[in-house]
Amino acid sequence: MPASHHGISTSAVAAIGNTPLVDLQRISRDLDGRILLKLEYLNPGSSKKDRIARRIIEAAEAGGVLTAGQTVVELTSGNTGTGLAIVCAVKGYPFVAVMSKGNSPERARMMRALGAEVVLVDQCSNSEPGQVSGEDLKLVDDEATRLVAERDAFRADQFAHAGNGLAHYEGTAPEIWEQSGGSITAFCDFVGSGGTFAGCARYFREQDPNVGCFVVEPAGAAALRGESVTNPEHPIQGGGYSMSELSQLDGVVPDGYLQVTSDDAIQCIRRLAREEGVFAGYSSGANLSAALQLLNGPLPGATIAIIACDSGMKYLSTGLWA
Repeated sequence: MPASHHGISTSAVAAIGNTPLVDLQRISRDLDGRILLKLEYLNPGSSKKDRIARRIIEAAEAGGVLTAGQTVVELTSGNTGTGLAIVCAVKGYPFVAVMSKGNSPERARMMRALGAEVVLVDQCSNSEPGQVSGEDLKLVDDEATRLVAERDAFRADQFAHAGNGLAHYEGTAPEIWEQSGGSITAFCDFVGSGGTFAGCARYFREQDPNVGCFVVEPAGAAALRGESVTNPEHPIQGGGYSMSELSQLDGVVPDGYLQVTSDDAIQCIRRLAREEGVFAGYSSGANLSAALQLLNGPLPGATIAIIACDSGMKYLSTGLWA
């Protein structure tokens, strides 16, 4: 089935991708260099994770590991789950999202609205409400594993499935490269599962081996850099889970690691909204903060690509916009 005919998409799934790339001219006006922001929150599920949801499900269908009417299960902070809810709704699969109670409630409501069953898992006794730790994620993973066995379901495992990185290698990165006229000299990305960083870094380096690709982590939770985690309770949802092993990053060595404080991420999200009209979430603020670090430090004059991963609408219940 063609994705579109005379500009009409055949479904919301076919409308995923081809998001705009915006030059943050107001934020960078006094700096030497450019920051180009990929507006992934304009996907149907309001995040970049729509891409991997489609890629993982279509790969599972093609490989015969997902059969008609079979239940799909995944652990999520809300964005992958929303993408999967959309893809499963269109394709006719029951979907179960397993999520920590530490994630913002808008996400659970959105997934339920899209027809998903949402299973909320209690946080660890020592966890901060509204902030998901690696220990909390382990409990969510245990529940997801149990449900897969109980329902003979397909696990859309974003942390392990090759479709995660491939969605960005085949989609996000080529779009950025084409939209920028091949002018990207650096890329930095707040790492959750690692798929966006790995997929984009692989593609950019194939176009130009000199493109600098940097991993962004929360200050005090730089596990990928090999540091001990002192701040597992940071508020930047969807990443910095204090996991040092991410299979998505296998074979993709970063050119460096950047750390962003929660305050800097929040300040940058608010700047995006007030100065650029971009209403985005925590990880988008972390990406902007990291890009500013690069322009003000080791990479003056660079053209840096970053991702606006999800929408600020998903954080209305948090203190972000209070």
